[in-house]
Amino acid sequence: MTAIVEILSALFLLMGVFLFLVSAFGIIRLPDVYTRNHAASKSSTLGIMFILIGTLLYFYYKHSHFDFRVVLAIIFIFMTSPVAGHLIMRSAYHTGVKMWDRSVQDELKKTR
Repeated sequence: MTAIVEILSALFLLMGVFLFLVSAFGIIRLPDVYTRNHAASKSSTLGIMFILIGTLLYFYYKHSHFDFRVVLAIIFIFMTSPVAGHLIMRSAYHTGVKMWDRSVQDELKKTR
């Protein structure tokens, strides 16, 4: 059972690292602040959640230590990171940061 849990926690850690890598490539390669912020907030949120879940599983099954602070961190990051990314994008829009010239739709233009 211990080997299965170690493999499962390693898979969670690898998925988290992969999502951080996707986030880094998105920040580098995407054209404007809105798409970069989207890549940074969404994939890094999932990446840190996978890493924390893998850590929680490993220490619970390997050392019989359940840390409720890790669960609280997962909940806190899940609730705050997407909201913060959304607010950063809205503040960038309202301060006049231009969208990419090939953007098709501006949904906030109606509310401005």
